[in-house]
Amino acid sequence: MAAKNRAMPTNLPPDYFALERRFRLAESTEERIALLEEMMGSIPKHKGTDHLRADLRRKLSRLKQESESKKGAGRHASSFHIAPEGAGQAVLVGVTNVGKSALLRALTNAEPEVSDGLFTTWEPMPGMMQFDEIQIQLIDTPPLNPDFVEPSLFDLVRRVGVVLLVVDLQADPLRQLAEADALIEGHRLAPRHRAGRYPEENRVVYKPFLVLANKCDGEELDEEYAIFSELLDEPWPVLAVSAETGRNLGLLKKEVFESLEVVRIYSKAPGKEPDRKAPFVLPRGSTVEQLASRIHRDFYERLKQARVWGSAEFEGQLVGRDYVLHDRDIVELRA
Repeated sequence: MAAKNRAMPTNLPPDYFALERRFRLAESTEERIALLEEMMGSIPKHKGTDHLRADLRRKLSRLKQESESKKGAGRHASSFHIAPEGAGQAVLVGVTNVGKSALLRALTNAEPEVSDGLFTTWEPMPGMMQFDEIQIQLIDTPPLNPDFVEPSLFDLVRRVGVVLLVVDLQADPLRQLAEADALIEGHRLAPRHRAGRYPEENRVVYKPFLVLANKCDGEELDEEYAIFSELLDEPWPVLAVSAETGRNLGLLKKEVFESLEVVRIYSKAPGKEPDRKAPFVLPRGSTVEQLASRIHRDFYERLKQARVWGSAEFEGQLVGRDYVLHDRDIVELRA
């Protein structure tokens, strides 16, 4: 379950917010370190600012470690280049303070900072989300902000399999959705239901989108969710979830898996039980031949036929190399 959020102090001086804006626009680690130190110096010291000062100290410590690791290490790869792991990648996007980090914490093994303060997440953070016997990589991202968004964020979104657009059901979700959508669309990214809408279709990347109405913590908020869903002027796929109570997180995992358009295939040696702990994950529509090439080149070159349990007309049916496999089929390859 996600940690309780902490509120941003309301009595911060104007200098702090000016420095925070410069921090978000800073391009170098050194500049960010200097601005963080200034921000810490501008905060009045009293009990109401303890959490904020602690958060800033943690950020400062990480930035200084990053700065040290860069020295003599040559060119540094962008933090937005995250190597794929697991069965696929899904990315959490949205405006500030909608609960993306809380969802990452509730769904994965990652431990991002969770706060009611604005712009807590500065860099993308991945975590592994367990779904049945496979894992899916879930990535939290910095908030979408009309003043400035790192261009590399949209490069990351283009590479993933599923986009999870998060809104706060209790804080004007229609406005949040519109703001996030405008920024995403402005970078030539769009949900699949808009295919054919744009004059330069070849320049638009379409992705499976799922809108997460977060903070729908209990049944007392179902009416608000119903109103939000009815007021949508497009056929957005929407799911009510709660990082706080865990509501519908199991269903969310299933929806992400379905949107990735992959299948799980269990291999089986002759005379033995199938290995159900580590299935092969293939694109939907893959064939026996493609499974063989994934397992080993020798299987691919010598394969003659296979036995299939699951989608076949009868259990253990002999099929050819071009047989299309389905989710959770069991396959015994034969050379």
